[in-house]
Amino acid sequence: MRILITGAAGFLGSHLCDRFLAEGHEVIGMDNFITGSPDNIAHLFGNDGFSFIKHDVTEYVHVAGPLDGVLHFASPASPVDYLELPIQTLKVGSLGTHKTLGLAKEKRARYLLASTSEVYGDPQVHPQTEEYWGHVNPVGPRGVYDEAKRFAEAMTMAYHRFHGLDTRIIRIFNTYGPRMRPSDGRVVSNFIVQALRGEALSVYGAGDQTRSFCYQSDEVDGIYRLFMSDYTMPVNIGNPDEFTVLELAQKVLSQTGSGSAIEHQPLPKDDPKVRRPDITVARTELGWEPQVSLDEGLRMTIPYFRDKVYTVDAKSRSLFAPGNETVTQ
Repeated sequence: MRILITGAAGFLGSHLCDRFLAEGHEVIGMDNFITGSPDNIAHLFGNDGFSFIKHDVTEYVHVAGPLDGVLHFASPASPVDYLELPIQTLKVGSLGTHKTLGLAKEKRARYLLASTSEVYGDPQVHPQTEEYWGHVNPVGPRGVYDEAKRFAEAMTMAYHRFHGLDTRIIRIFNTYGPRMRPSDGRVVSNFIVQALRGEALSVYGAGDQTRSFCYQSDEVDGIYRLFMSDYTMPVNIGNPDEFTVLELAQKVLSQTGSGSAIEHQPLPKDDPKVRRPDITVARTELGWEPQVSLDEGLRMTIPYFRDKVYTVDAKSRSLFAPGNETVTQ
């Protein structure tokens, strides 16, 4: 198959490129590098099955030649990003989804939308099933991401019903692993970076809010299985093992060997109190469930961040070293 993946230089998008290439498909990556990094796909250049287009998907999207699939993963995806880029987040969820759906329609290609558990908002149903409509504040600070994805789902289903487009929708729960940005503001990367630097771990509120953490290889496997399946309704892909944020902080401190303290800070507005997927549909329709435990996933993730943090800190120290006349303050 010949596949277009938008957001290809992002955390999940880059791992998805790896998976499709490993399965023998041809991959065209697309990204504008607002939150993605060329480093995430640098290893793919020189691979005959991979090509790349730098482009903003909120503008008209053109890809020469046939396409068998379009996977729309372009979007800021962490609170830090979508609070700093609210308009871009809304545009990529609306205009970007419209443009990529139009491309899939033109090419008669299968379309997969990367949606999110954020469509459930601060849920009043627990665990969350795909039938739950959510509890979202549309005018709150997180609404730019939540509503962008809810709109994207609605538009995807409209193309499916009105145009007969072959579509898939995945609702991604908290995912972590190598290639996350150290400063992306997500709780796993925050805690690991703070622990490695000896800084206090920022726990919001009492830390009793819960999350379910899925390692990237499990998430990518679920995405791939959904894309290759015949199932057209939304599917939760996430790890149903539920932990409090405080439990995560303690696991990170233990695995990094850090002596960092835990510092409690005020809860952000509309922060979900619980988050856990019901994965019955993924199990029955895709034969999927996660294989990597949180402890195992952290063991595979921490070395990546250790390398990133030490490299960045070393560069910072060298910039301000005595005798470096290029530094200005």
